[in-house]
Amino acid sequence: MDRTAQLTARPTDRAVAYDPATSPGSLHSGAARVLEGNWKGTSTVPSRSLYPHQWSWDSAFVAIGLRHVSPLRAQTELETLLAAQWGDGRVPHIVFNPSVPLDAYFPSPDFWRSSTAGRAAGAPRTVQTSGIVQPPVHALAAWLVHRADPGLSRARGFLARVYPRLAAWHRYLLHRRDLGGGGLASVVHPWEQGMDNSPSWDAPLSRVTPAPARSFRRADLDHGAAEDRPTDLDYGRYVRLATEYRDGGYADGSGEFAVEDPSFNALLIASEHALARIAHELGATGTARHARAERLTAALVERLWDPAEGMFFCRDVRGGGRLIPERSVSGLVPLLLPGLPREVVTALVGTLHGPHFGLGTTTRLVPSYDLLGEAFDPHRYWRGPAWFNTNWLVERGLRLHGELARADALRDAVLDIADTSGFAEYVDPYTGEACGATGFSWTAALTLDLLHSDTPVSDAPVAESSVRHSSVTGDQGGDRG
Repeated sequence: MDRTAQLTARPTDRAVAYDPATSPGSLHSGAARVLEGNWKGTSTVPSRSLYPHQWSWDSAFVAIGLRHVSPLRAQTELETLLAAQWGDGRVPHIVFNPSVPLDAYFPSPDFWRSSTAGRAAGAPRTVQTSGIVQPPVHALAAWLVHRADPGLSRARGFLARVYPRLAAWHRYLLHRRDLGGGGLASVVHPWEQGMDNSPSWDAPLSRVTPAPARSFRRADLDHGAAEDRPTDLDYGRYVRLATEYRDGGYADGSGEFAVEDPSFNALLIASEHALARIAHELGATGTARHARAERLTAALVERLWDPAEGMFFCRDVRGGGRLIPERSVSGLVPLLLPGLPREVVTALVGTLHGPHFGLGTTTRLVPSYDLLGEAFDPHRYWRGPAWFNTNWLVERGLRLHGELARADALRDAVLDIADTSGFAEYVDPYTGEACGATGFSWTAALTLDLLHSDTPVSDAPVAESSVRHSSVTGDQGGDRG
């Protein structure tokens, strides 16, 4: 793709259908009330009942929305999460609230044993966390939060304090997690990728002996129907993987599960671009980070792109390095990257609106899995339902690459269904019926962000040598781990 075309964006290239300044304020105020209700003083829980702790990528999305109503709370959200970072650089996927009873959520702190099992990896002693990670959306979120109120950010030294932690986080992923040797980060547990129960994990998980059912209790089934959640067999495999990772001192490289995922790596690349902008804001140069992001984009295309299918696929590092031929929304998320070849962008847009995902014809929101796939289920966790965070990412990608009418239609659908579903965790992709928890934090937060989509596209992280800007910057459920 022509670099100039990638980085050029006009102030009018933004959606205007929903204007919080002129339309009824019920959606805006409703989203803000959800975030206020889920705020616990220094961070936001995904939902008040099912997810009573702080989750990593949830907090990044929450901060992106909070910046529109309280930049200070948005900064605090990210600072609280990063304060629990491990010495090796990993940002844990859960930071546990010590006031919550152990039986309120599984796996609980006494399962992860972070301060003891994670001692060699530098787990913090003053807070209990999980030992796995989630997608690296954090630098992207930090840059957007800074741009919401640069004066406040500079006065508090926000970027100066989070930048070293974010840089260490990326170093961990790029060095400790390049398990396939091709430059991309691998996830070592399905919970790390965020789309926990995706059919993309079925083949690599089939090699894992499940933990005995009597060895754990599924707290998620207290809040949701069993037919909408992962099966007991899959859950047993999740527990086995987590147990072995813990018992190995959270060391990377020896586990049975290692997968290169397109969405996880696309978010790492987007955050590398954001880190470059943060470095430039702090008076350094971001050139090396932009170059790294471009190299990672090339590796993503080389290793995970299937031109015949018009999609990115996961690579099973422990399964002979084969691509996993399951069409997941993860394979569409790289659309948010500015450096994709034009033919890749064209093919992704075609796949998004074709029969496998049906956007704009059979579905209003992008489903999490192939409508024509054997494993498709419109209600079962990440095996078909539509999620608001992935739709937000796809909307950004469509807008970035000039597909403005398609982006506007998706934005309007997200806002409408967020409203009618009560800010649901996820929804039936055909009907918009609410599934999972309601009053879900990232749904409310990303609703706010789309309502404020008149934010200048100059929020985007692009090379500081250019005067133009890109619009790139602008789970889970009961088995989140």
